[in-house]
Amino acid sequence: MLHVENLRIVFNTRDGASVAVENLSFKLNAGEVLGIVGESGSGKSVACYSLLGLLPMPPGKIESGSAMFSGQDLLRMSEAELRKIRGHKISMIFQDPMTSLNPYMRISDQLVESVLQHHKISKKAARQRAIDALNEVGIRDAETRIDQYPHQFSGGMRQRVMIAMALIAEPELLIADEPTTALDVSVQAQILKLIKQLQVNRKLAVIFITHDLGVAAQMADHILVMEKGKLVEQGKTEDIFNRPTQPYTQKLLRAVLTTAKPTPSLADKAKPPFLEVKQLKTWFPQFGGLFIKHLINTQKAVDDISLTIYRGEILGVVGESGSGKSTLGRTIMRLVEAHSGEVLLEGKDLLRLSESDLKNSRRHFQMIFQDPYASLNPRMTVFDTLAEPLLVHGLATKKTVLELVNQLMDDVGLDRRFIRKYPHEFSGGQRQRIAIARAIALKPKLIIADEPVSALDVTIRAQILKLLLELTQKHQLTMLFISHDMSVVRYLCDRVLVMQNGRVIEEGETEALFSAPKESYTQQLLAAIPKL
Repeated sequence: MLHVENLRIVFNTRDGASVAVENLSFKLNAGEVLGIVGESGSGKSVACYSLLGLLPMPPGKIESGSAMFSGQDLLRMSEAELRKIRGHKISMIFQDPMTSLNPYMRISDQLVESVLQHHKISKKAARQRAIDALNEVGIRDAETRIDQYPHQFSGGMRQRVMIAMALIAEPELLIADEPTTALDVSVQAQILKLIKQLQVNRKLAVIFITHDLGVAAQMADHILVMEKGKLVEQGKTEDIFNRPTQPYTQKLLRAVLTTAKPTPSLADKAKPPFLEVKQLKTWFPQFGGLFIKHLINTQKAVDDISLTIYRGEILGVVGESGSGKSTLGRTIMRLVEAHSGEVLLEGKDLLRLSESDLKNSRRHFQMIFQDPYASLNPRMTVFDTLAEPLLVHGLATKKTVLELVNQLMDDVGLDRRFIRKYPHEFSGGQRQRIAIARAIALKPKLIIADEPVSALDVTIRAQILKLLLELTQKHQLTMLFISHDMSVVRYLCDRVLVMQNGRVIEEGETEALFSAPKESYTQQLLAAIPKL
């Protein structure tokens, strides 16, 4: 069905030409699933975007190659010819549905538009086909929900809408670009099962782009491994995973987390708990009415939670999206105000501190956010980002700050030469290292890490987790680690709390909980982990 040969893509940058894809060749037959794996920046997405004319040109340029699809070369087509192919013959599921769905348009308009573009049917028939498509991807009450906007859906539901949009015009080839990266394990398992079912039922050919090797092993018939724009290895899935021949493939497989925490716990349980949370409630009132506001509902994001963390301990908090994990972390940090309860850090209730006392106390508890690109100031260099908290809290002077910033760069494994660069000049893994350096700059007693590795590929994730373990050992840090990735939590944490609908439903030592979970919900989370 698809034969790509000698594809070479170059981007012109201020530092000269950068080769994104170098002489890539592969074939895909009807009804097959091809998995393309590799680290961020390996050229996976760029190669597939080029097939549909989705590359920005300039700065991108397809220098050579061909992509024969049903007897036509996709790379030689005009924009008008590609428009007839896109969505109709070849469809795409993008990585982030929130940015690829139009926030100003109802779901109905976005789905119907695609049908009317490629099929000569009435609007009424197109709407019915859109409702059927939403039903097919498992959205309940599709007749009502079709008239809602993207922000009214959860992450998993938005991804289902994207799948419905990709399949509504009945394509022959589906390109799925990291469709489950930001989803929790149970929703990811549902989406993968759904794509597999639709692929089998419709006899679709699928190109599945991912950096999660467990997902690739579960979905693909054949695997193509890419590194720095080049094809490293390709073959049947079982051959690639069981008998890899290339060192790079072996390195990717070694980075997959399947083990318990490699270092002993540093938790000091002889002393009183370092952090105590008592009956914490964070409720969000929801109001209705255009002129006179009235309370219509109360969302109980954190509902009567109590927990303890001992000095030197890493406590993991897991659960699906919407379970209240991040709200719990933000409430402890006083980034969200609590409805009621106590947060005692070394006996001092953080919820009762005045604004000035809170500012002075903030040096003792810091947060690593999920998206470093959003949490780092794009107008500040790395030096300014790391120097600011040191100067604000009086831990450095203008004479000593440079040496302290250089020490932080050493701690997180970044070259000192990078301190005059801006966040956009770094890769995702490097930006996360900068965010970690900012969090440890003040030598805090407590760090709350909110999904700090969820968007990173396997090798970078392994590096960041190893770094966090080293830093907790070196600086005797106490950490609350929030994640939906159960394998990450097993590798890093001493104890685990499982949250569902704002409540803690199970807790225990990590290995004990993983080997013998008591609650059915915990069992479902563990069963949903993709396995090689």
